Amino acid sequence: MTGRGPLAGRTETRYAAPFAVLGIVTDGKVITSVRYLPHSTPPAMPQDRVAERACREIERYLADPEYLFTVPYRLDGTPFQCRVWREIEKLCPIKTITYGGMAQRLRSGPRAVGGACGANPVPLIVPCHRVLAAGGALGGFMGGKDPFPLSVKRWLLRHEGILKADH
Repeated sequence: MTGRGPLAGRTETRYAAPFAVLGIVTDGKVITSVRYLPHSTPPAMPQDRVAERACREIERYLADPEYLFTVPYRLDGTPFQCRVWREIEKLCPIKTITYGGMAQRLRSGPRAVGGACGANPVPLIVPCHRVLAAGGALGGFMGGKDPFPLSVKRWLLRHEGILKADH
C-alpha cells in the first residue's frame, strides 16, 4: 500500500495471523510500524528482506509464544514514550506488569504509561499487550476499549499462557 500519509513512499506487508492481519511497514532496513488490522483486510506479500524476516519471526512466535523477536525496528517517539517502550522490552519472555507498576518504575503516572503503550509503533515486537490494569484486568489496548483491540490483546495473552482460555 502506498499513497499519502504515514505510509507515503513505503509498502505495507499484510500478514494474516490468527488474531488480526498485521500491517508491517519497513524502510528497507528496519520495521517502522506494525498495525493490527481487521481480518477482512487483504494480505499483501513482503516487498523487502526486513518484511520477509518479520513474517518468519511472527510464524516462530505463533509456534512458540516465548520466541524473542530479533528483527530490527525503530522506535520513534517522545523521550518518555521511548523510556516506556524500553521498559516493555524487558518484559520478554512472557512477563507482565501493571500500568501502575510501570509508572512507579518510571516515576510517572499510569495514564501516561497507558498513553505511551497506545503510541507504541511496533506492538507485538515491543509487547505492550503485556502491560495490564491493576488486578490483572486487560485495561485498554491500541488507544481504547473497543472490542477489536481488546480481542487482539486477549488472544495474545491466551497464546502466551497469561490469560486462561475462559477469559
